[in-house]
Amino acid sequence: MTLYAFKPAFVRWVRPTAGRLARLGVTANEVTVASTGLSLAIGFGVAANADTRELFLLIPVWFPLRMVLNAIDGLLAREFYQRTPLGAYLNELGDVVSDAALYLPFALVKPFSALSVGTVIFFALLAEFVGALGATVGGERRYDGPMGKSDRALVFGALGLWVGVGLPASVWMSWLMPALALLLVRTIVNRARAGIRFARTLRTDVHAHESWTRNSHENGA
Repeated sequence: MTLYAFKPAFVRWVRPTAGRLARLGVTANEVTVASTGLSLAIGFGVAANADTRELFLLIPVWFPLRMVLNAIDGLLAREFYQRTPLGAYLNELGDVVSDAALYLPFALVKPFSALSVGTVIFFALLAEFVGALGATVGGERRYDGPMGKSDRALVFGALGLWVGVGLPASVWMSWLMPALALLLVRTIVNRARAGIRFARTLRTDVHAHESWTRNSHENGA
């Protein structure tokens, strides 16, 4: 189970806003670039001033806004015929770059470390890479959990709130990054398996259809 399952309802909620933006001439690529740029600014800005704990409150505020923008750029691309090869690259690269920037400040918060947060960033990048590979093997882009992009946003948003309001570090927090890394490994495996399974099923269906068509022609002849 992953928060991605709630995306259809979320998309319905932001669809009117996407329509208004389309009428104003705003493009999907512009939304993607703006979202990525703001994520980088917030992530590096908080990291550069990590001693000011209140700045970490920007992270839980920004994550839901970023999800809105991500839904809007998808709607503009799909429903307003703005799909482009460049947009596909911007969308995938923007997501992993934004995630890395927004996770980065926590490497400067004890009991976390650069190694533990860096490991989470690496596996998060790998999870999105494997998800994108689903389309290249004849299947579809995979969003399987248990630690998809939306789930990570919830975890790091809650963590940003914890740090931002000045709550003390607890013993359990030292295990949080390793636990996230393990959940991301599971996510990678799930996405790879689901992508392979979907591609095999699709190939089987295509072969069955081709065989049926060939037999129909031979019987008709």
